[in-house]
Amino acid sequence: MSSWQGGPSWGPGDNGTPDWAALAEQSAARARRRRWLMIGGGVLATALVGAIVATAVVSTGGGTGDPGNNASKLPAPADLPEDTSAPEPSFSSVAPPPPPDPKEYISSAGKDKAPVTVDGFFPGEKLAMGDRVHIKGATGSTTDCATGTQGALGTVLENNGCEQLIRATYRKEGVAVTVGIAVFDTEARARKTVEQASGGLASLSGAGVPTFCRGGTVCRRTTNSYGRYAYFTVGGFTDGTRVTTQDKDVFAVGDDLTDFVFRQIHQRGRAQASQAAAEPGS
Repeated sequence: MSSWQGGPSWGPGDNGTPDWAALAEQSAARARRRRWLMIGGGVLATALVGAIVATAVVSTGGGTGDPGNNASKLPAPADLPEDTSAPEPSFSSVAPPPPPDPKEYISSAGKDKAPVTVDGFFPGEKLAMGDRVHIKGATGSTTDCATGTQGALGTVLENNGCEQLIRATYRKEGVAVTVGIAVFDTEARARKTVEQASGGLASLSGAGVPTFCRGGTVCRRTTNSYGRYAYFTVGGFTDGTRVTTQDKDVFAVGDDLTDFVFRQIHQRGRAQASQAAAEPGS
């Protein structure tokens, strides 16, 4: 009769009783084998991981890997350009001259050479300032500056060397304003004229504008200068009504003409400055 051989070993104890000492020894031996297997597996796994990391580092050229792996990516010395004779860009250390100042060309007769004409300063038949349109009336020009003035202004113009006086009248809805430009040799003379101004500009009627601001009628007068030019306005109602500070229409037309004359004088300087800058050797 065969016996079972896969189970625990039974010793010769009394009546088939297990040999407990032998069983304990076998269990301890199995436990020791398992511990050694686990320790050995861990060491092997660590070694494999280290080998993988080292391989990755070497393959990417990092860490302590061979730097020659990256050298193949750089051009060989023979491939680098050898011609260093090409000229390098150069920059001038001299700054370009600033553009001419337009005011320089309207501040003295030495540079302000353009002709002074009525049509040059007051072109066309109308003057549009925004949505306001003013109709041009009579115009005039004289080298006897005092003849276009009232009161003491004529004497002031003559004493400061006024060379020419041009005038133009504009009208809009019952309001008329005459603007006059007095030309001097220098900016200083024009400024002095404004400082000494007394009396005022004489209104200029005709070309659809009746006589206005004459015979003691109260009107609005202004005086300004820019460069070698002094400019004046006299404005009021064409029906002879006296002007008060509440008459905004009179003020509006006069301010438009004053602003327009300033722009015309400045544009005169800009045109001559641009021409000078375009000339050879400037």
